[in-house]
Amino acid sequence: MTFKNQQPVEALSESLKRWFSTDLGKEFLQTEQQVLDRLLPGLYGVHLAQIGVDPTVNLVAQSSVAHTFVIYHKLELGMQKNSIIAQSTELPLEHNSVDVVLLHHALDFTSSPHQVVREAARILRPGGHLLIVNFNPVSWWGISRLWTCKKNEPIWQKAHFLSHHRLIDWINLLELTELQTVSDYFLPSYESSGVRRRFNWLQAFGRKSLPRFGAFNVILARKDIGGMTVINPEKSAKRFIRLPVAEPATRGHAREIR
Repeated sequence: MTFKNQQPVEALSESLKRWFSTDLGKEFLQTEQQVLDRLLPGLYGVHLAQIGVDPTVNLVAQSSVAHTFVIYHKLELGMQKNSIIAQSTELPLEHNSVDVVLLHHALDFTSSPHQVVREAARILRPGGHLLIVNFNPVSWWGISRLWTCKKNEPIWQKAHFLSHHRLIDWINLLELTELQTVSDYFLPSYESSGVRRRFNWLQAFGRKSLPRFGAFNVILARKDIGGMTVINPEKSAKRFIRLPVAEPATRGHAREIR
């Protein structure tokens, strides 16, 4: 499935990073971070992959997973040393090799969001968790796109705004199970912080009375299948990155030798 009228993330990446550095972008990102900080501590494993629009932002600081790394399409200053340079539609990782995958607006700014979800599900181990953060079309932000001039539209309006129903259909087809969906940020998209403060009452009202109509959604899903078909390495043309695994302790073995 392809989506028309969408520029590649390579062409939008700089504009997206500039928007997230504005007052509105920082406030929006901070609210997303608060939701992730509530969900991440309950997800366990060895490897966590963060795939998003800004590789210099660490969104998984509260995670209990030992090894975290970023996947981005190009090298950027400020990236982690163990980052992987790759396209989100073709991840150079083995099947069933990652415990947690975070897609931070990675589906909003790509010509093939379904392929991004498919690759995330492929590398996810059975029992692993997928976190999807995306703009919510059923929100004030989604509605405001209808009357904004194309020439003057802010960068975030170029997102796909995929519906919750469509994303759930995709993850169900990939044999993942939705565990929880959190929607937040109920303030309008005014750039002026003074104007936004006039609508502060909407935040408490929205969380209580309109919990599904926030500007963004965070979907938590789990891969419940028992395993996947093993690809014969002799017939496969791709080379995958083997993530490091801790070696078993040898203290007991050394004691037996003595």
